[in-house]
Amino acid sequence: MKRLMLAAAALLFSCAAFAQFPNKPIRIVVPFPAGSATDTITRILGQSVSAAIGQPIVVDNKAGADGAIAGAEVVKSAPDGYTLFMATNSPMAVVPAMKKAPPYDPLTDFTPITDVGRYTFFLYANAEAPFKTFREMVAYAKANPGKLNYGTGNTTGIMSFAQMNALAGIDMTHVPYKGEPQAVTDMVGGRVQLVWATPTTGLAHVKDGKLRALATNLKARSGLLPDVPTMAEVGVPGYSVSSWAALYGPAKISREVLTRLNKEFTDAMKRAEVIAAMEKQAFPMNPSTPEELSAFTKAQLESYRAIMKSIGMQPE
Repeated sequence: MKRLMLAAAALLFSCAAFAQFPNKPIRIVVPFPAGSATDTITRILGQSVSAAIGQPIVVDNKAGADGAIAGAEVVKSAPDGYTLFMATNSPMAVVPAMKKAPPYDPLTDFTPITDVGRYTFFLYANAEAPFKTFREMVAYAKANPGKLNYGTGNTTGIMSFAQMNALAGIDMTHVPYKGEPQAVTDMVGGRVQLVWATPTTGLAHVKDGKLRALATNLKARSGLLPDVPTMAEVGVPGYSVSSWAALYGPAKISREVLTRLNKEFTDAMKRAEVIAAMEKQAFPMNPSTPEELSAFTKAQLESYRAIMKSIGMQPE
């Protein structure tokens, strides 16, 4: 009888905790600057969830180290569901693959909550660059090794250029930035000639004639810029870098809180206004169970390690 009473008390406590969560603001740590694509999609999703739960969703931008700074902070946070991580392939797959001693283990130091979606990337070029198409860019780069500068604001950009350059047989000079907005700003100004970036930071400059889009990372052309070919169409069928976002918390979040978080965020991704806002960012959503995200995270880590091996990149 005593055991039954203790079990009933534990169940009641668990249900009460679930019912009370959340009772204060939830902070989502974003590993890139304000104005970046990840920041934008987090704010869209956060606004919808906030309205549903009656608590503020606070976006906390912690840029730097390809997302590792943000990831390391979340790992150290209390596993109470009030600190979350809007992670991308950069901190969760590329950093662990590129570092001999990464600051965390993406498979054991986090609680997977839900997949969020996929980013569209374009290869943008300054409109004043001496080429207008991808093939012309490759020909120019081969004739002028090291003379073209390319900017990167995240590890998707780093891996995209590394694989693209290896497959196309070209040599360019790398100029790293803390985020896409800074890289695109310098490309518009002419300091760098090429950047792999999202529509969030580059599309407006294409429309006003300051940039050109030479290719997309998608398997099929984007409706945003239907005239822009895929990498396979421009003669680089082996290109395989993909970019995604997903929501995690620190390890050991309780099942009750995890269930609530998954429900609120996946419900938000089904709302018409959120879908419409994400479509403007060329960001198709992909809500999932925690278990599906766990398996996806593992597969992506293995995929990026394979890409690094194929292009001869060694962990640092």
